[in-house]
Amino acid sequence: MISSTLLAVQSTVPPTPSWSPTVAIIISLSSLVMVLLSTRIERPLVGPKFPVLPISVPTFVAAMAFGHIVGVGIVLGLTNIGRL
Repeated sequence: MISSTLLAVQSTVPPTPSWSPTVAIIISLSSLVMVLLSTRIERPLVGPKFPVLPISVPTFVAAMAFGHIVGVGIVLGLTNIGRL
């Protein structure tokens, strides 16, 4: 059974965007920007290194994870204001 509190706030929840190429582009670009910014941190080369990129594997994983978080925030923000 659904709680009456959940039913009371149901009308205030913003719509959730459906997956589209626009959403994929936004999340991909934000992840790429975070990887590019990760070269500016104090120690980007701690741990196993990529042969092509100037960062280490842990730095790459952390930058991609943070890029996804930022991308989801952008998508939800654009959906909330009605632009997406």
